[in-house]
Amino acid sequence: MSFHAPLIIDIAGPALTKIDRLRLAHPLVGGLILFARNWQDRQQLSQLCRDIKKLRHDLLICVDHEGGRVQRFRTDGFTHLPPMQALGNLWRGDGNGRAGEGAMRATAAATACGYVLGAELRACGVDLSFAPVLDLDWAASGVIGDRAFDADARVVSLLAKSLMHGMLHSGMANCGKHFPGHGFVKADSHTDVPVDKRSLKAILADDAAPYRWLGGSLASVMPAHVIYPKVDARPAGFSDKWLGDILRGQLKFTGAIFSDDLSMAGARVIDGQPVSTTQAAVLALNAGCDMVLLCNQSLGVGEELDALINGLAQAQLKGQWLPRQACEVRRLALLPASAAMPWDDLMVQPGYIQALDLLP
Repeated sequence: MSFHAPLIIDIAGPALTKIDRLRLAHPLVGGLILFARNWQDRQQLSQLCRDIKKLRHDLLICVDHEGGRVQRFRTDGFTHLPPMQALGNLWRGDGNGRAGEGAMRATAAATACGYVLGAELRACGVDLSFAPVLDLDWAASGVIGDRAFDADARVVSLLAKSLMHGMLHSGMANCGKHFPGHGFVKADSHTDVPVDKRSLKAILADDAAPYRWLGGSLASVMPAHVIYPKVDARPAGFSDKWLGDILRGQLKFTGAIFSDDLSMAGARVIDGQPVSTTQAAVLALNAGCDMVLLCNQSLGVGEELDALINGLAQAQLKGQWLPRQACEVRRLALLPASAAMPWDDLMVQPGYIQALDLLP
């Protein structure tokens, strides 16, 4: 077993190139994240995932596949999943006037969404989707918007738990995001450095509540590139207060922690100073992340990816970052423990057919 492989990187196209293979073989690389540019059809995606696993069976193949506008694979049989807000709307519609009927239909639909999401991805060889979104819909954030289930943390938690139950039934782990909450701020951390000026008490009472209630159901968590200045001057994903004291300590979370994409604007300025990708990775890992993502940097010659891989290796040699066995254990725990159902078998499986009927 590799001692600690914290880097999740990307590849440029629908098939592995020689440079992709070299990067993925590096002992500091623990997986990759796929995008729409890596997709042509199911046969191609399945072959790509097989080629990745032949290279290294322990590589974690990830994707952002939530439903709605964040769904990387949409053709050749993939079900168009609804935005999570549709499940929240279903919860609030009691249909025939019977109290709670909407909530029961919504939880059943959420479980169905999770199963379809996980089973279709796994049938093509994908290990993990970064879902569900646990952010609250404060009607402020354009980047979150209809990706959120609801504005009520209780509704979010129960629908997310139902979705995760469906994912678990398909053999896929989950990732709650964006801790402690991205829904209150208007700025988009892809292009800006959002700041949420609320108190820790207010954040824990509302936005972070799903992380407390879901407890051991969460396999992994992705923190937000948001600064909460009343708690720490650093964004949550670079803060040992948020990750160590609050998430691990106060909320008792024991699963894996992924950084959000280190190429985003919210990850490129720490303590008021611009940082390199390597510096950001070291800061995130030292703050408590088990893995760090660097996305959309493989296009062209991929200098930024190579700089990160080489930079983290140098940081390890200099003692600026120390590998941790516990992090590797948490990474490997996210790999599916059972064989996936082949696509053709899935299409006629009664549970899958029933799940399709339950989707909103």
